Amino acid sequence: MTLSFKTSFVPGALVLVALAATGLRSTPVAGAQAEPASGFRATDLRTDPSVMSAPISMTPLGQPQPPADVDVAPVAMLVDMGSGRVLYHKDEARPFLPASVTKTMTTFVAFELLSQGKLKADQVFSESAQAYKDWHMTGSRMFLERGQPVTVDQLLTGIMTVSANDGAVVLGEGYAGSVQGWTDLMNATAKKLGMNDSHFHTPNGYMDGGQTYVSARDLVKLATAMIERHPDLYHRYVGKPGLVFNGVAQNNHDPLLGKFRGADGIKTGYTGEAHYNYLGSAERNGRRLIMVLAGVERPNERVKAARALMEWGFDAWGDAPLVTQGQKLGTAQVQGGSSAGVDLLAPRALTATLPKGTREKVHLRITYQGPLKAPIVKGAEVAKLEVTVGQDAPTYLPLVAAADVSSGGWAQRLLVGLQRML
Repeated sequence: MTLSFKTSFVPGALVLVALAATGLRSTPVAGAQAEPASGFRATDLRTDPSVMSAPISMTPLGQPQPPADVDVAPVAMLVDMGSGRVLYHKDEARPFLPASVTKTMTTFVAFELLSQGKLKADQVFSESAQAYKDWHMTGSRMFLERGQPVTVDQLLTGIMTVSANDGAVVLGEGYAGSVQGWTDLMNATAKKLGMNDSHFHTPNGYMDGGQTYVSARDLVKLATAMIERHPDLYHRYVGKPGLVFNGVAQNNHDPLLGKFRGADGIKTGYTGEAHYNYLGSAERNGRRLIMVLAGVERPNERVKAARALMEWGFDAWGDAPLVTQGQKLGTAQVQGGSSAGVDLLAPRALTATLPKGTREKVHLRITYQGPLKAPIVKGAEVAKLEVTVGQDAPTYLPLVAAADVSSGGWAQRLLVGLQRML
């Protein structure tokens, strides 16, 4: 079952018209034109257009031109996390060698385990003799000593602040028993996130003959999941300016951190094979952008490209509110439950990203595999809001169940069936 929405612009405002895909009658918002999708019938679903209001300039200007400094990156992508709109992309599906950007996945797996109670921040691991032999003098490191006790908290700080190769291996071996066991977790997590163009062979991204690879599109998925699912852990471990450990002081090499307003990470990477990579993020006035640059040949070029692209994303684009956090957008049918349907809510405020000084049509559509099967847990993601701005490809944002729906007994299922017939 599908719920279809249409949005249209009126002077100074965004207006939403809601249409449901099944049912018997239609009650569109006053003054709006209802256009149900082909093959669907409209119901009395209503959405208050007042929550959609956002002043929009009526001067069409076309797409903003990206900065020339980003041309040095063979692979690049810039996405507004709030709306999911891709502001800039170049070979975003092309696999590349991530180098130490790989450690973002190692850290995300740890965040997932911490949130599930399977890993503790004060849990202690130690560096094995083999790990010490392999990594004590190899690449960036936090200078762990052989057999030195170290907490998960210290390891994650070292991994994300000074790109500790040794720390990533100690974390992986300590939890999973082996590097292979940890990379199995990394790849299973990547699959769940829909990172279809990525594969992980090491926990730290050190040169492995191309067995570890990612795409810009996949890194955006990873960064989005990290920030949305684990905001507290993100701010605890990502974006620290430096680290002193075992008497060694080291700085974070993030090209924007402390130099660009709102920048708070995420991870750099470099090897001779991969060249200079960057997965970055910045937030201004509640608006967050995620950026990927890959394959840049010189570090100063990466700095200039990162600064120019991120600044362009904030200066040339703006957000218009679509729905507020907790707003009901529709109702999904439920099969085998104690009730015939469940309301669908926006788990966070959702926006449309538009070029500043322009107006574009925004089309919204709710989609889900239906009818949903009971039981349903309140807050579970059960549907998606498809957002299409202008001629761009659609982006998808989650919608969650407003309430629990338990499995119904035979009498309840019979009653629900009779209600639907009537």
